[in-house]
Amino acid sequence: MHVATTRDEAKVGGHGDEELVELARRGEEGAIRALIKRNNQRLFRVARSVVRDDAEAEDIVQETYVRAFTRLNSFRGDSLFSTWLIRIALNEALGRTRRKRPTTEFEKLDALNTDPSGGGVIMFPTFTAPVASDAELARKQIREFLEKAVDDLPEDFRIVFMLRDIEDMSTEETASQLSLKPETVKTRLHRARRLMRAAIEKRLSPTFSGLFPFDGARCDRMADRVVARLRDTGAR
Repeated sequence: MHVATTRDEAKVGGHGDEELVELARRGEEGAIRALIKRNNQRLFRVARSVVRDDAEAEDIVQETYVRAFTRLNSFRGDSLFSTWLIRIALNEALGRTRRKRPTTEFEKLDALNTDPSGGGVIMFPTFTAPVASDAELARKQIREFLEKAVDDLPEDFRIVFMLRDIEDMSTEETASQLSLKPETVKTRLHRARRLMRAAIEKRLSPTFSGLFPFDGARCDRMADRVVARLRDTGAR
Protein backbone atom coordinates (compact mmCIF):
# COMPACT_ATOMS: atom_id res chain seq x y z
CA MET A 1 0.00 0.00 0.00
CA HIS A 2 1.48 3.35 -1.07
CA VAL A 3 1.09 5.96 1.66
CA ALA A 4 0.86 9.59 0.58
CA THR A 5 1.52 12.56 2.85
CA THR A 6 -0.61 15.15 1.06
CA ARG A 7 -2.97 15.57 4.04
CA ASP A 8 -1.94 15.76 7.66
CA GLU A 9 -3.94 14.28 10.53
CA ALA A 10 -5.28 17.62 11.75
CA LYS A 11 -6.91 18.31 8.38
CA VAL A 12 -8.79 15.02 8.27
CA GLY A 13 -9.48 14.53 11.97
CA GLY A 14 -12.98 15.98 11.73
CA HIS A 15 -14.11 13.52 9.07
CA GLY A 16 -16.32 10.52 9.80
CA ASP A 17 -14.98 7.00 9.54
CA GLU A 18 -16.48 6.45 6.09
CA GLU A 19 -14.67 9.49 4.69
CA LEU A 20 -11.45 8.52 6.42
CA VAL A 21 -11.63 5.00 5.02
CA GLU A 22 -12.03 6.38 1.50
CA LEU A 23 -9.04 8.65 2.02
CA ALA A 24 -7.08 5.75 3.47
CA ARG A 25 -7.86 3.70 0.37
CA ARG A 26 -6.01 6.38 -1.56
CA GLY A 27 -3.08 6.12 0.82
CA GLU A 28 -3.66 9.37 2.73
CA GLU A 29 -1.36 9.17 5.73
CA GLY A 30 -3.38 11.64 7.81
CA ALA A 31 -6.52 9.53 7.40
CA ILE A 32 -4.68 6.36 8.35
CA ARG A 33 -3.26 7.99 11.47
CA ALA A 34 -6.68 9.36 12.44
CA LEU A 35 -8.32 5.95 12.11
CA ILE A 36 -5.57 4.34 14.16
CA LYS A 37 -5.93 6.84 16.99
CA ARG A 38 -9.71 6.47 17.03
CA ASN A 39 -9.51 2.72 17.45
CA ASN A 40 -6.33 2.14 19.47
CA GLN A 41 -7.88 1.86 22.93
CA ARG A 42 -10.75 -0.38 21.93
CA LEU A 43 -8.53 -2.76 19.95
CA PHE A 44 -5.96 -2.91 22.75
CA ARG A 45 -8.62 -3.74 25.32
CA VAL A 46 -10.13 -6.43 23.11
CA ALA A 47 -6.76 -8.03 22.42
CA ARG A 48 -5.72 -7.69 26.06
CA SER A 49 -8.90 -9.45 27.20
CA VAL A 50 -7.81 -12.52 25.22
CA VAL A 51 -4.04 -12.72 25.72
CA ARG A 52 -3.75 -10.99 29.14
CA ASP A 53 -0.38 -9.51 28.23
CA ASP A 54 0.25 -5.85 27.39
CA ALA A 55 3.13 -6.39 25.00
CA GLU A 56 1.41 -9.14 23.05
CA ALA A 57 -1.84 -7.17 22.94
CA GLU A 58 0.03 -4.21 21.47
CA ASP A 59 1.61 -6.50 18.90
CA ILE A 60 -1.85 -7.82 17.98
CA VAL A 61 -3.15 -4.29 17.53
CA GLN A 62 -0.26 -3.47 15.21
CA GLU A 63 -0.84 -6.64 13.21
CA THR A 64 -4.55 -5.80 13.01
CA TYR A 65 -3.84 -2.41 11.45
CA VAL A 66 -1.33 -3.83 9.00
CA ARG A 67 -3.80 -6.45 7.85
CA ALA A 68 -6.65 -3.97 7.66
CA PHE A 69 -4.87 -1.23 5.74
CA THR A 70 -3.26 -3.64 3.30
CA ARG A 71 -6.66 -5.21 2.61
CA LEU A 72 -8.94 -2.18 2.59
CA ASN A 73 -10.49 -3.30 -0.68
CA SER A 74 -12.02 -6.23 1.18
CA PHE A 75 -13.89 -3.86 3.52
CA ARG A 76 -17.29 -3.45 1.88
CA GLY A 77 -18.92 -1.21 4.44
CA ASP A 78 -21.49 -3.81 5.55
CA SER A 79 -20.52 -2.99 9.16
CA LEU A 80 -18.75 -0.15 10.93
CA PHE A 81 -15.04 0.10 10.22
CA SER A 82 -14.38 -0.25 13.97
CA THR A 83 -16.43 -3.46 14.02
CA TRP A 84 -14.39 -4.82 11.13
CA LEU A 85 -11.16 -3.99 12.97
CA ILE A 86 -12.39 -5.69 16.15
CA ARG A 87 -13.15 -8.85 14.20
CA ILE A 88 -9.62 -8.89 12.77
CA ALA A 89 -8.10 -8.28 16.22
CA LEU A 90 -10.20 -11.01 17.83
CA ASN A 91 -9.29 -13.52 15.13
CA GLU A 92 -5.61 -12.71 15.55
CA ALA A 93 -5.75 -12.88 19.35
CA LEU A 94 -7.79 -16.07 19.50
CA GLY A 95 -5.59 -17.66 16.85
CA ARG A 96 -2.54 -17.01 18.97
CA THR A 97 -4.08 -18.51 22.09
CA ARG A 98 -5.21 -21.60 20.17
CA ARG A 99 -1.70 -22.14 18.90
CA LYS A 100 -0.38 -21.96 22.45
CA ARG A 101 -2.83 -24.38 24.06
CA PRO A 102 -5.89 -26.51 23.30
CA THR A 103 -9.11 -24.62 22.70
CA THR A 104 -11.09 -24.01 25.88
CA GLU A 105 -14.25 -26.05 26.07
CA PHE A 106 -16.97 -23.45 26.30
CA GLU A 107 -19.45 -26.01 27.59
CA LYS A 108 -17.39 -26.48 30.74
CA LEU A 109 -17.16 -22.76 31.32
CA ASP A 110 -20.86 -22.28 30.70
CA ALA A 111 -21.55 -24.81 33.46
CA LEU A 112 -19.88 -22.53 36.01
CA ASN A 113 -21.87 -20.36 38.38
CA THR A 114 -25.37 -21.41 37.36
CA ASP A 115 -26.92 -19.53 40.29
CA PRO A 116 -29.02 -16.78 38.64
CA SER A 117 -28.78 -14.40 41.62
CA GLY A 118 -26.69 -11.26 41.35
CA GLY A 119 -25.18 -10.07 38.12
CA GLY A 120 -25.76 -6.33 38.23
CA VAL A 121 -23.61 -3.96 36.20
CA ILE A 122 -20.13 -3.41 37.61
CA MET A 123 -19.47 0.31 37.69
CA PHE A 124 -15.84 1.12 36.95
CA PRO A 125 -14.58 4.29 38.61
CA THR A 126 -13.68 7.11 36.24
CA PHE A 127 -11.60 10.17 36.94
CA THR A 128 -11.66 13.27 34.78
CA ALA A 129 -10.40 16.06 37.03
CA PRO A 130 -6.71 16.61 37.86
CA VAL A 131 -5.74 14.63 40.93
CA ALA A 132 -3.09 14.98 43.60
CA SER A 133 -0.27 12.47 43.90
CA ASP A 134 -1.93 10.49 46.71
CA ALA A 135 -5.20 10.32 44.76
CA GLU A 136 -3.24 9.31 41.66
CA LEU A 137 -1.71 6.43 43.61
CA ALA A 138 -5.15 5.36 44.82
CA ARG A 139 -6.49 5.47 41.28
CA LYS A 140 -3.55 3.38 40.04
CA GLN A 141 -4.16 0.79 42.76
CA ILE A 142 -7.87 0.58 41.93
CA ARG A 143 -7.15 0.22 38.24
CA GLU A 144 -4.57 -2.53 38.83
CA PHE A 145 -6.98 -4.40 41.09
CA LEU A 146 -9.81 -4.20 38.54
CA GLU A 147 -7.49 -5.24 35.70
CA LYS A 148 -6.41 -8.27 37.76
CA ALA A 149 -10.06 -9.14 38.44
CA VAL A 150 -10.84 -8.99 34.71
CA ASP A 151 -7.75 -11.06 33.89
CA ASP A 152 -8.90 -13.75 36.32
CA LEU A 153 -12.22 -14.26 34.53
CA PRO A 154 -12.51 -17.38 32.35
CA GLU A 155 -11.58 -16.49 28.78
CA ASP A 156 -14.99 -16.50 27.15
CA PHE A 157 -16.55 -14.62 30.06
CA ARG A 158 -13.68 -12.13 29.96
CA ILE A 159 -14.11 -11.34 26.26
CA VAL A 160 -17.85 -10.82 26.61
CA PHE A 161 -17.35 -8.64 29.69
CA MET A 162 -14.79 -6.51 27.88
CA LEU A 163 -16.96 -5.97 24.81
CA ARG A 164 -20.22 -5.37 26.67
CA ASP A 165 -19.35 -3.58 29.91
CA ILE A 166 -16.07 -1.88 29.08
CA GLU A 167 -16.46 -1.15 25.37
CA ASP A 168 -20.24 -0.73 25.68
CA MET A 169 -21.06 -2.82 22.63
CA SER A 170 -24.61 -4.10 22.30
CA THR A 171 -25.57 -7.71 22.90
CA GLU A 172 -26.20 -8.14 19.19
CA GLU A 173 -22.82 -6.64 18.20
CA THR A 174 -21.01 -8.82 20.71
CA ALA A 175 -22.85 -11.92 19.55
CA SER A 176 -21.92 -11.14 15.95
CA GLN A 177 -18.26 -10.58 16.79
CA LEU A 178 -17.98 -13.85 18.72
CA SER A 179 -20.32 -15.94 16.55
CA LEU A 180 -22.57 -16.59 19.53
CA LYS A 181 -26.29 -16.46 20.16
CA PRO A 182 -27.44 -13.28 21.94
CA GLU A 183 -28.77 -15.45 24.78
CA THR A 184 -25.31 -16.93 25.27
CA VAL A 185 -23.79 -13.46 25.41
CA LYS A 186 -26.30 -12.46 28.09
CA THR A 187 -25.58 -15.57 30.14
CA ARG A 188 -21.81 -15.15 29.98
CA LEU A 189 -22.04 -11.46 30.81
CA HIS A 190 -24.24 -12.25 33.79
CA ARG A 191 -21.75 -14.79 35.10
CA ALA A 192 -18.79 -12.52 34.42
CA ARG A 193 -20.45 -9.77 36.46
CA ARG A 194 -21.08 -12.19 39.32
CA LEU A 195 -17.44 -13.28 39.32
CA MET A 196 -16.29 -9.64 39.24
CA ARG A 197 -18.59 -8.76 42.13
CA ALA A 198 -17.33 -11.72 44.14
CA ALA A 199 -13.71 -10.67 43.54
CA ILE A 200 -14.45 -7.08 44.57
CA GLU A 201 -16.33 -8.14 47.69
CA LYS A 202 -13.55 -10.53 48.69
CA ARG A 203 -11.01 -7.75 48.37
CA LEU A 204 -13.05 -5.10 50.16
CA SER A 205 -14.91 -7.03 52.88
CA PRO A 206 -11.98 -7.02 55.37
CA THR A 207 -12.13 -3.20 55.35
CA PHE A 208 -15.83 -2.97 56.19
CA SER A 209 -15.16 -3.20 59.94
CA GLY A 210 -13.11 -0.02 59.67
CA LEU A 211 -15.86 2.10 58.14
CA PHE A 212 -17.12 5.21 59.98
CA PRO A 213 -14.55 5.05 62.80
CA PHE A 214 -15.48 6.72 66.05
CA ASP A 215 -12.51 6.19 68.30
CA GLY A 216 -9.41 7.86 69.64
CA ALA A 217 -9.69 11.55 70.50
CA ARG A 218 -13.11 11.73 68.90
CA CYS A 219 -14.40 9.04 71.25
CA ASP A 220 -12.75 10.72 74.26
CA ARG A 221 -14.38 14.06 73.42
CA MET A 222 -17.80 12.41 73.32
CA ALA A 223 -17.21 10.92 76.78
CA ASP A 224 -16.10 14.32 78.05
CA ARG A 225 -19.21 16.03 76.70
CA VAL A 226 -21.56 13.40 78.14
CA VAL A 227 -19.90 13.56 81.58
CA ALA A 228 -20.10 17.34 81.51
CA ARG A 229 -23.80 17.22 80.64
CA LEU A 230 -24.45 14.75 83.47
CA ARG A 231 -22.64 16.97 85.94
CA ASP A 232 -24.71 19.96 84.80
CA THR A 233 -27.90 17.94 85.21
CA GLY A 234 -26.93 16.77 88.69
CA ALA A 235 -26.10 20.28 89.75
CA ARG A 236 -29.57 21.56 89.01
